[in-house]
Amino acid sequence: MSTHLNPEQKVRLGAALREREQVLRSRLSAQYGNTSRVEHAREFLLQDGDDATQRDADREVDLAMSDRDTVELTRIEQALSRLAQGSYGECIDCGEPVPYGRLELEPQALRCVACEAAVERTQPRTASM
Repeated sequence: MSTHLNPEQKVRLGAALREREQVLRSRLSAQYGNTSRVEHAREFLLQDGDDATQRDADREVDLAMSDRDTVELTRIEQALSRLAQGSYGECIDCGEPVPYGRLELEPQALRCVACEAAVERTQPRTASM
């Protein structure tokens, strides 16, 4: 069980996670409405307009943004689950505490700085949006 975070820090980080969760849920709901991702993409393609190339590019950007938000939302839900289970703030690779400062910047962080750096060195770099 994680004991390096005091109760006040856990409350603060939990509140930050829940606030970000709400923002992402609202954004995805506004983007998709009552449709699925596939239906949303189809509607995007069927919009009126003469510039099919631009519409296709806009759809790709739209879907990439929703993918990013969905991944972040999943990570936040997992962090909230770890918080409830008492393992929040422990590195998933080495088990060491994730520094509070890191969690303040990225409350859904899974790894300590050293383990995250090791993971990033092994992953190919991709262009960011």
